[in-house]
Amino acid sequence: MPTNYISTIYDEESHPYTVYPSQLCKYLFDRFKMEKGMKLIDIGCGRGDFLYNFKELGLEVSGIDCEKCNSNFLKDIDVRYVNIEKESIPFDDETFDMVFSKSAIEHMHNPEYFLKEVHRILKKGGIAIIMAPDWVSNMKIYYDDYTHRTPFTSTSMRDALKMFGFRNVGSELFYQLPILWKFPSLKLISWIIRFFLPVTLKSNIKFIRWSCELMVLGFGEK
Repeated sequence: MPTNYISTIYDEESHPYTVYPSQLCKYLFDRFKMEKGMKLIDIGCGRGDFLYNFKELGLEVSGIDCEKCNSNFLKDIDVRYVNIEKESIPFDDETFDMVFSKSAIEHMHNPEYFLKEVHRILKKGGIAIIMAPDWVSNMKIYYDDYTHRTPFTSTSMRDALKMFGFRNVGSELFYQLPILWKFPSLKLISWIIRFFLPVTLKSNIKFIRWSCELMVLGFGEK
């Protein structure tokens, strides 16, 4: 990925900070039974909003990215800058209880190397949580981001995690709508929107947009 992605494409003016990172971090913290004091690394940490919120939940956090960022969220957090497609993650084997990576793996030409490194730095019994845009529901706009390189579906994410040694693997389509995490029955409304109103992609109405633009949530244990 180019090393000016955050400053030119994902800057604060075009992508302002929201409460979503805090909501997602709390959801994942509860769902995957994280505990205070666990060590978590965010690979592709960007501006650091997820790192900051995991830290607020009591985790010991570190970050990896290829682009330096002066975000206030990254103050007092150990962030290291490497090319995660080619260079080793600069941490010892079996360092982390949790590896989190959101919207990073799809930017890689070589996700195989990344997955090997994720497996290496996880402790035995540790969990990797990998999120990427779902190719099927995003295909019409997927390459609007020219840095996208490797599409993923729920099936391909699951198979990739299995092939690189993870066990108890799961992969699912994930709605970025916190109300649906609390009230799953409302997914029926999102399903109707997605299948009958395809022109709503990139709508300014969040419920409509995130009903159409789904993520893949993959997870596996070492």
